[in-house]
Amino acid sequence: MAGEIEARLKALDITLPDAPAPAANYVPYVRTGNQVFVSGQVPWVGGERNFVGKVGAEFTIEEGQAAARVVVLNIIAQVKAACEGDLDRVVRCVKLGGFVNCTPDFHNHPQVINGASDLMVEVFGEAGRHARFAVGAPALPFNVAVEIDAVFEVR
Repeated sequence: MAGEIEARLKALDITLPDAPAPAANYVPYVRTGNQVFVSGQVPWVGGERNFVGKVGAEFTIEEGQAAARVVVLNIIAQVKAACEGDLDRVVRCVKLGGFVNCTPDFHNHPQVINGASDLMVEVFGEAGRHARFAVGAPALPFNVAVEIDAVFEVR
């Protein structure tokens, strides 16, 4: 029987990707006690980079938000792996850290990362509300538009 979060994902017509493998010498998440720390995730879809370029040049705010939503799906996939497939073990999303690859004159980083925050609340409800930061960066790995890390409390 599907859990509450899986049912919500289905109702939202969201299919989670497989948890992406790390791109270097690190692990995709660490579970310690009742917390899961998810390493920075980028907008990989089907093993391929998406949203390559800078917000404010190649991408609009709305396109940056779409990139952030893709990243959150990868984050949730990592949390699902950390919870042995049971997303109902998530107590809450504690924090998101958002990095936006952008031009020097772009100052709407929070609006871009709202794409991630909004989806987190759509999926987890009140348990998806989190602390957060959103900053601009002159470059990100693979020149992707967005990278986000996360901390979750789990049972």
